[in-house]
Amino acid sequence: MKPMESTVCGVVAIVGLAIIVVGGRSSSAKGSARGSAQEKQDKYTLEIPGGLSFSEVKGYEQWQVVAPSFTGAASVIRAIVANPVMIQAYQQGVPGNGKPFPDGSKIVKLEWKPKKITDPPFSESAPDTVPGDFEQVEFIVKDSKKFPDTHGWGYAMFVYDPASGTFAPATKASHPPVGHDAKCGATCHEIAGPSKDYIFTAYPKR
Repeated sequence: MKPMESTVCGVVAIVGLAIIVVGGRSSSAKGSARGSAQEKQDKYTLEIPGGLSFSEVKGYEQWQVVAPSFTGAASVIRAIVANPVMIQAYQQGVPGNGKPFPDGSKIVKLEWKPKKITDPPFSESAPDTVPGDFEQVEFIVKDSKKFPDTHGWGYAMFVYDPASGTFAPATKASHPPVGHDAKCGATCHEIAGPSKDYIFTAYPKR
């Protein structure tokens, strides 16, 4: 083999080896990223004192919407969803018919930061507001034996951190501030009163 041919072959071999090494590292990095994604938090293992855990509302992502909820003082977008037990009770006229929600009823409040849509075809002068970053999950579970002191309802709130993609039990520093127990929302819901079975959100016409 001539010297020039030998040199070219050597260069090609080195370049080929470099591609293999870089490609291997890239695949390894992608594998690590996939591994990290697979190791994300299992939110359903979270629990607050008082016996109410995130697993109480497992599958809430597919539950039927009851209604949106808006509070002028709060800069969030809310949607209220409920499990089939509570939806059926709503459709039968509860609580307007004078009956309370049955045990096993579960209702969840989802909250997002508002985000303006400015891209066409939406109006730049009056852009639509849609959900932005997810903020928190609040839920209420009816279990008369477990929560007799709060009219049968147990309460919980978990705050979401978009940066880490994880949930954590709400604290006194949360918005609204709450205690670490299953009674955290009971005082607020007293305002709704027994005629509504202590639930603020009605089931509107659709």
